[in-house]
Amino acid sequence: MTAVADTRVSAPERTGSRDLAGTGTLLRLALRRDRIMIPVWALAIGMTGSSTLSRMKTTYETATDRANVAADMNGNGAMRSMLGIAFGDSYGALTAWRVGTFLAAFAGIMSLLIVIRHTREEEESGRQEALSAGMVGRRAGLTSALLTVAIANAAIALLVVATLAGEGSGGALALGLSIGLTGLVFGGLAAIAAQITENARLARGLAAAAVGVAYLLRMAGDAAKDASEGSSHVLVWLSPIGWAENTRPFAQERWWTLLLLAVLAAASFAVAYVLTGRRDVGASFFASRPGPAAAGNSLQGAYGLAWRLQRGTLLGWVVGVALSAAMLGGVANGAGDIVGDSEKNREIIERMGGAQNIDDAFLAAMISLIGVIVTVHTATAVLRLRAEETDQRAEPLLANAVSRLRWAMSHLVIAYLGPVVILAAGGLGAGIVYAAAADDLGGELPRVLGASLAQIPAVWVITSVVVLLFGLLPSYTTSLGWAVVGVVVAIGWLGPALDAPQAVLNLSPFGHLPKLPGESVSAAPFVWLLLGSAVLTAAGLWGLRRRDMTN
Repeated sequence: MTAVADTRVSAPERTGSRDLAGTGTLLRLALRRDRIMIPVWALAIGMTGSSTLSRMKTTYETATDRANVAADMNGNGAMRSMLGIAFGDSYGALTAWRVGTFLAAFAGIMSLLIVIRHTREEEESGRQEALSAGMVGRRAGLTSALLTVAIANAAIALLVVATLAGEGSGGALALGLSIGLTGLVFGGLAAIAAQITENARLARGLAAAAVGVAYLLRMAGDAAKDASEGSSHVLVWLSPIGWAENTRPFAQERWWTLLLLAVLAAASFAVAYVLTGRRDVGASFFASRPGPAAAGNSLQGAYGLAWRLQRGTLLGWVVGVALSAAMLGGVANGAGDIVGDSEKNREIIERMGGAQNIDDAFLAAMISLIGVIVTVHTATAVLRLRAEETDQRAEPLLANAVSRLRWAMSHLVIAYLGPVVILAAGGLGAGIVYAAAADDLGGELPRVLGASLAQIPAVWVITSVVVLLFGLLPSYTTSLGWAVVGVVVAIGWLGPALDAPQAVLNLSPFGHLPKLPGESVSAAPFVWLLLGSAVLTAAGLWGLRRRDMTN
């Protein structure tokens, strides 16, 4: 009798090496797909510290200047909320204060985009199921995504350390690790969101909400208590971004706070691994409820379907921006108290919002930042087209009496009109609160609302750039689209504060707008931006009509 070898494997082997089979191949694929997005994000985040340091050295030339600005900023709750706590007055400490929490948040956003793209998006498109039918382990996709995000955050940390080591190797290492580990934390939370939701859009929304809540907790805690001489507010300790801040780079570093970030990142990775082993590929723990047997009248056409797909995201943005703008409107009424007698503080506000009345300058700066952030929404709305295409949900529509242009316009209507609604809500929120504090509702509300709506042409230019990419370079739409948004956000958020050259500011369409309210207005910049937006959109739609539909 011929002996037959026992080919069964033990449980540890099945859940170990077999679950990770193909990880290296998927990792190389992920790095290739993100070969543009990751370097752009890493360079933008990693090199911001060095540019900030250079600006600090030219702005605050003496130890007295540095001590004064640290004391002034720490003494005002509004500025602590916006920028965080300055734990020291060295150049390195001021650099960490100025950009540390921003960069930690940006690292989190980068990480969640990477993880969702290589996990839930792959399952939603059906590619992960096809891979799983071959010699690819069930946890290989998640492992490769987490390794990709680890490589991206390691690159950021190395760049921060390399560019700031001259101010103190310990402080540079603490800042780099705090930013990189914060990115890993939100990458892990995004991995969990990818397991419990059934589509990439919802997973991205949950992960982005986690970043937003963490940043708001840090803001609220720092506004309530100055921790420069003692312990932070309890709200700060509820936020991973607050933990990164409390690492205190270049100011007697607290290395143990890095352990908190590392433990949370490891725990989130572990939870994601457990969850992915308890569900089928493509399934989720919280699936959508089945809809009615027959579609309503609103779903009878392409426009109704697009509205149904995008309305939840738009509503969330409207509410979030309105509440945030209302808070900023309340702060703006006391902008003079924020600035105080410090000429340096006044220069910072004026570079961001113009040389007009200080309250107007502060409002203009905050409204401009809101406009920049809204580009994230409009890019998401356009990228929904690409998701519908690659997930093969567009084909059934286009196989019927729906043209490509009609299908595209059904989503682009929301991409272009959504920011109008969001910015109007932000203008009303800031305007009502600011006007009520100034006791001049009829005079101040229209000015603030108009300043908010004036951001629309610049937002539309970014919308049109993503449309152009979708039409002409569909395979690179997601990576290049988010890279463009990341550059615009970085320029808008950090450029004026760092006194970047006008040539750099002009790379963003927002750099061509007047700083409102307060500055004089001419029609030329608005007309040119609207014309540019129209040309880019037309070129993108032309490309869409001529190219093949891909998956």
